[in-house]
Amino acid sequence: MVAIHPIAIRGAWLDGYALDYHTVSSTCIGYNEFGHPVFDTVRTVLGELLFRLKSRSDRTVVGEIVEVVADYVELTWKLRPTMIVPVPPSNTGRREQPVFLLADALGKRLRLAVDYDAVTKIRRTPQLKNVYDYTERAKVLDGAFGADSAVIGDQSILLFDDLYRSGATMNAVAKVLGAEGKAAAVHALALTRTRRRS
Repeated sequence: MVAIHPIAIRGAWLDGYALDYHTVSSTCIGYNEFGHPVFDTVRTVLGELLFRLKSRSDRTVVGEIVEVVADYVELTWKLRPTMIVPVPPSNTGRREQPVFLLADALGKRLRLAVDYDAVTKIRRTPQLKNVYDYTERAKVLDGAFGADSAVIGDQSILLFDDLYRSGATMNAVAKVLGAEGKAAAVHALALTRTRRRS
């Protein structure tokens, strides 16, 4: 079993956790032929599994990740949600979305409905990877999502993401789940989180 070190994450939800940090350390070891820095990155066990899924398209890790998540939700957190809603992915160009693969497998394991269309992006936003200030990120995301109250209304939602950075996207989605979607409760869960707010 993968060892995890859950970290509470605060936001527009009742309670939330990231199951571990994504990396242990990342050290610059030089520069490549294009002048870009090269890093020696050491990841947590869960961070490495997620890296293999997201960056190497290694679907063999999905079962191991889902077992860790399901055990935490059921046995440690003792949460009893009625639906899983994955955070809409920022990189829509991927052929397969890792967060959807994981949410689908987690839904099967926990015997919960997973709704990919309960929250949708209703306004285009610029990429957030170069926006480092949380307040600026929140402004960019304000009004970017819509929620379907016919699906979400009165549900206890497990809002699920693979990687938690600043929390701006997850907060924007959680707010719309409550205000527009009329969810009875929203709980947030991310697999890993970055060590700095970026």
